[in-house]
Amino acid sequence: MVYRSHILVCNGTGCTASKAPELMARLEKALAEKGIEKEVKIVKTGCFGLCEKGPIMVVYPEGATYCHVMPDDIDEIVNEHLVKGRIVKRLLLGDKDVEDVAKSLDNVGFFNRQVRIALRNCGVINPEVIDEYIAKDGYAALAKALTEMTPQQVIDEIKKSGLRGRGGGGFPTGMKWQFAANQVSDQKYVCCNADEGDPGAFMDRSILEGDPHTVIEAMAIAGYAIGANQGYIYVRAEYPIAVQRLNIAIKQAREYGLLGKNIFGTDFSFDLDIRLGAGAFVCGEETALMTSIEGHRGEPRTRPPFPAVKGLWEKPTILNNVETYANIPVILLKGADWFNSIGTEKSKGTKVFAVGGKINNTGLVEIPMGMTLREVIYDIGGGIPKGKKFKAAQTGGPSGGCIPASHIDVPIDYDNLIELGSMMGSGGMIIMDEDNCMVDIAKFFLEFTVDESCGKCPPCRIGTKRMYEILDRITSGKGEEGDIEKLELLAENIKQSALCGLGQTAPNPVLSTLRYFRDEYEAHVKEHRCPAGVCRSLLKYFIIPDKCKGCSLCSKKCPVGAISGEIKKPYVIDQSKCIKCGVCMDTCKFAAIEKK
Repeated sequence: MVYRSHILVCNGTGCTASKAPELMARLEKALAEKGIEKEVKIVKTGCFGLCEKGPIMVVYPEGATYCHVMPDDIDEIVNEHLVKGRIVKRLLLGDKDVEDVAKSLDNVGFFNRQVRIALRNCGVINPEVIDEYIAKDGYAALAKALTEMTPQQVIDEIKKSGLRGRGGGGFPTGMKWQFAANQVSDQKYVCCNADEGDPGAFMDRSILEGDPHTVIEAMAIAGYAIGANQGYIYVRAEYPIAVQRLNIAIKQAREYGLLGKNIFGTDFSFDLDIRLGAGAFVCGEETALMTSIEGHRGEPRTRPPFPAVKGLWEKPTILNNVETYANIPVILLKGADWFNSIGTEKSKGTKVFAVGGKINNTGLVEIPMGMTLREVIYDIGGGIPKGKKFKAAQTGGPSGGCIPASHIDVPIDYDNLIELGSMMGSGGMIIMDEDNCMVDIAKFFLEFTVDESCGKCPPCRIGTKRMYEILDRITSGKGEEGDIEKLELLAENIKQSALCGLGQTAPNPVLSTLRYFRDEYEAHVKEHRCPAGVCRSLLKYFIIPDKCKGCSLCSKKCPVGAISGEIKKPYVIDQSKCIKCGVCMDTCKFAAIEKK
């Protein structure tokens, strides 16, 4: 059927939570009322990336991108745009004054600075319809591999591309596949790590929600390359939309003969199953993940042997994350040389980041390796809200570190981030401004690690707990001389002795903040002062005499009677009674109260 218009509606997790399903229901009703339901096709898509502007809707052929669309806006869009041909400019994303709305996005830095490879189909196709994926060259790479290439040629192409693992470690993907291919075994496995547990990270979720077939196709290619006939996708149970669409995609692939026996009429057979995550952060570690798939408690195993030699059920196994697999079909179709031409000398291709925190354009971005942090924050992210100063960026989640403003122009790649005391990680990027306390940030990530430690090895189980206790003492105003040195000593010992990569990298947020923001630690310990005014126990509220009108309102609202004075004269706060609740500051109409 030929349609005169297509309406793409984001149905990623963010937009779904913001009433995207209700939008689609209202659209169907409004189109039916106007009698044009057979002329306009509604397409459910994955995440467009610009989550801060959601719910997002794109109308083709004009290419009009509407943002912050609410159900009450639907009638206007249908009446004005779809019936009368008039763009609803108040909802338009981009330049609202251009005649060609398709070009209005050309000036939106969030989109025009990106290079979308892993996210190429997200927000473009209906992830629940396999035909739409096939129309975008879906499964063509698998067909090419099975009918035109040997397994070794596939591996060589991945090696040549320079693709490195996007899950955190950055290990060369082709080399990992080669190790598994070299093993002689009656059974091999291909696994996908979709157990995305880093705070603020949602890259893998968005790919699975918006383009699940690309992961299925890539895993089948990997199976062919190493000689495996079975794969497992280990996905977070907390991702219900991703799980649902994966199940639909796997069922469709089987029906089309793209999974199962004799794929494309060859002697190659491959099938996939889903395993739901156990809800533990440590299950993102490769050996713990495989242990969990086997039905056991998710605890890391010592390496060597590495999974490529002895992994799932002690058979050769390769494990890559969702984003890594999403690059595979494109590399085989466009060639390793094409992929190799993007990025830096040692970090090829692109990287997807979930950008959040103190930034105007929160969302998902895919940038070529080598782009600077400044470009990400200001050109793509739209800068810091309220004109505040950029202070640091946390990358790599609990395993990463903080990059200070002094390194904002360093190109983003694997090696540069490690040199700065951080890491790429899976791709979470949390932006912080001048109002963030770096000691508190380190405490936040370490608390997460303490809670999520599997407890198998003492350095992680006990060491991180002791580090957290010291940080808690410092932020509570009870820090002592020598605490900073104790933190450093503990951190270095844990890095050297923890069993798995998660434990070894757990101290990174503390070490990186100590490296770049040691003065804040010293202010907490020596002066019992939080420079950012975040640590509640260290705050002090003062009344500015010149601004105080003596209205007594703050005194009346204070829950502990810490404020006293005479009418029409400056009031005073008794610091020994003050509980730092901030009610006085919120109450004062003359901005006469400040906190330090």
